[in-house]
Amino acid sequence: MARLNVNGKMRTVEVEADTPLLWVIREQFGLTGTKYGCGVAQCGACSVHVNGEVRRSCSIPVGVLKSSDRITTIEGLSHNASHPVQRAWAEIDVPQCGYCQSGQIMAAAALLARNKRPTDADIDAAMTNICRCGTYQRIRAAVKLAAGGAKAAGGAQ
Repeated sequence: MARLNVNGKMRTVEVEADTPLLWVIREQFGLTGTKYGCGVAQCGACSVHVNGEVRRSCSIPVGVLKSSDRITTIEGLSHNASHPVQRAWAEIDVPQCGYCQSGQIMAAAALLARNKRPTDADIDAAMTNICRCGTYQRIRAAVKLAAGGAKAAGGAQ
């Protein structure tokens, strides 16, 4: 039995302690915005926030989490896609296939929460998620737009 604070709501789930958080989020709680990509914490499709830090949920056993840990999924970032990163993603038209985008958005939101004006080097260091479609220039432009440092017109800077 685990008690988890997911998107501000306390939830109880009966799973083995070694069950990855990703599967609890998707299969037990029905929050399917967090994606399964690689299962070994390399691609970032499963990124969520735990206590405000971006983490790869496929590699977090539920048993290591405390009920005081705040877990935020893409669904909890905002209720109506009004988060500055989500708005910038839409304005820049970042996704191609879109599979990695919830993880990308969670990584970008965590970056901007700790660094309001990231440089290109800061963005490159923080955005370690893999995009098979290669939309990295649009991702960088959207992070800058969300930070207030770029204009959508003209595309990537």
